[in-house]
Amino acid sequence: MMNRYLSLEGAIGAELQASLTPADAIALLKDGVKRSTTEETTQRNRSALLTDAAGGQYPYAAVLSCIDSRAPVEQIFDAASGDLFVARVAGNVASPDLIASLEYATKYAGSKAILVLGHTRCGAVKGAWAGLEDGHLTGLLGRIQPAVTATKAEVGAEDSAENLDRCSHVNVRETMGALRQESDILSGLEAEGKIAIVGGVYDVATGEVAWLD
Repeated sequence: MMNRYLSLEGAIGAELQASLTPADAIALLKDGVKRSTTEETTQRNRSALLTDAAGGQYPYAAVLSCIDSRAPVEQIFDAASGDLFVARVAGNVASPDLIASLEYATKYAGSKAILVLGHTRCGAVKGAWAGLEDGHLTGLLGRIQPAVTATKAEVGAEDSAENLDRCSHVNVRETMGALRQESDILSGLEAEGKIAIVGGVYDVATGEVAWLD
């Protein structure tokens, strides 16, 4: 599987996507991080990618991540055009529209895994920790409050970098839970073994991803 992926000149095709298991998709994500952090990144032919894109898309996974400019998803996973669905929103929260997008990515477009990707030094987590309320941010940051409440109960109310990063981990787990609880489609696909829902936290200082069990 890995050799087939790494030998691609253009985009992933339907046959390769269909042959992948959820475990394969997770392995591809993890190997992508390894390549990006060891400067062994791959480079596929742009003309071939564009030609293949015209015929359809067959991403192996979907990533729900934060909008933070320091967490460029395709670079983190050494991914090319057509490899990943990427849904980005401040705080990597599970809003209805994002859940719908992930339902499409998996049930209808064939992706085999969903990764909820938080990151260190997250501004949305810091805002939620401080109880920021302003415009539409109020509702968005409200989705992070369960993680804030749980983390403060565990480590206290000090807004240290360590505590905020801990909250980012908890928030990823909360989002994973929301995907399962709020989407019968996603929870059903996971129960049938057709997809995996996993979590990770990207370190903006090192480029590494801490994978959640």
